[in-house]
Amino acid sequence: MSVPKLPFRKQLAYAAGMMGWSIMTNIIIVMLPFFYLPPSNSGLVPLVPQLLVFGVLNIMSVIAASGRLFDAFYDPFIASLSDKSENPRGRRIPFMKRAIFPAVLFCCLTFYPVVKRESTDNAFWLVFTLIGFFVSATTYIIPYNALLPEMTQTAADKVKLSSFQQIGFVLGIIFSALVNNFADLIQRYLHIVNRTTSLQYTILGLSIFAGLVMMIPVFTIDEKKYSNSKPSHLPLWPAIRRTFSNRNFKYYLISDFSYYMALSIISSGLLFFISVLLGLPESLGGLLMGIMVLVSVMFYPLVNYLSARFGKKPLVLFSFLLLSLIFVAIYFLGTVPLSPEVQIYTLVICASFPLAALGILPNAILAEIAQLDAQKTGENREGMFFAVKYLFVKMGQTLGIALFAFLTIYGKDPGNDYGLRLNGLCGFVLCLLALVVFSGFRENKPLKQ
Repeated sequence: MSVPKLPFRKQLAYAAGMMGWSIMTNIIIVMLPFFYLPPSNSGLVPLVPQLLVFGVLNIMSVIAASGRLFDAFYDPFIASLSDKSENPRGRRIPFMKRAIFPAVLFCCLTFYPVVKRESTDNAFWLVFTLIGFFVSATTYIIPYNALLPEMTQTAADKVKLSSFQQIGFVLGIIFSALVNNFADLIQRYLHIVNRTTSLQYTILGLSIFAGLVMMIPVFTIDEKKYSNSKPSHLPLWPAIRRTFSNRNFKYYLISDFSYYMALSIISSGLLFFISVLLGLPESLGGLLMGIMVLVSVMFYPLVNYLSARFGKKPLVLFSFLLLSLIFVAIYFLGTVPLSPEVQIYTLVICASFPLAALGILPNAILAEIAQLDAQKTGENREGMFFAVKYLFVKMGQTLGIALFAFLTIYGKDPGNDYGLRLNGLCGFVLCLLALVVFSGFRENKPLKQ
């Protein structure tokens, strides 16, 4: 049975949900290392000790991994519940609605440590709040992304809606990168002297705003009207096994994992790269993100055109290659005979195209994989495909944060920055790995409906 095409205004409403959870997720990624293990020139005090666990991992790496590890087991569970749901309002939106408030709450609590000095008590508090946040965010994100293949009929529709998604995602990145800028304004106009307090007020306000934005698709999209998918009747473990048996999906997963691990290194290290390697104010991060997003958006029509003309795979491979070269450049930041401003602006502009392509195309590719699998097997397991994807995304993000935090042991301050530079080399290797693995992906046209 055919369903109405999703109107333009509702496509924008759907993308708003992406912006909301992107704001909070990227606040965690961008601000967590900077807030709890700040560089010496930040005006903040360290809140967790630089202890080594088993003589290898520092405590921040273990904290990040523990929150995501718990969430990793939850992803397939919520996907299975969503896929099998027979709720009269739909399989996805009722789950999204319930997740918003706890996600906002735990995002805020993450930046309110129980002790206002360096303490292991803060480490235990972080494990609790991060588990709460990631579980809540997953309850929204997995059903949300499963709506993409269900509300689009053609490959072009999927790329278009994925493009709107990506706009929402990068707007979320901008807001998260502006945390220090907003904190500057709060200190100036509310006459708050303490930098930690101004950051906490900023994160509280942004989290509430994100929650309100996440409500937009929940209350404006009639899932039953724009989707005709049927509940899956496969039990949890058979559904997981069948999802992993898809050959193309395996190549997709490994490359996506490597990419998000590399991207997490950039997100976690951005404020360090700016303030430590280049000696620029960290408040410049928001402006740089804004420029990158604007340039990226200019590339969106080109990405849509080239993917329709040449296919998605060549664009993805080219983007991985270009991004790997950008990571090499991070290693040399502050050492080349160019002004710091020229170095960072050049890097940001060069990163715009690969980030545009890798923001738009992977979700569209996965939507086609899920659609093709449903047509072949007769089982609608879109939620499970996106759950497994985001399980690997989260593992990549977690290991990216953990790797970044671990390498800070080898230097994260002005004059002692070798650990930050090593992150550039690690990102280079990860992007090359993604390129090599994705070269085995076979791009197929989805079956006609």
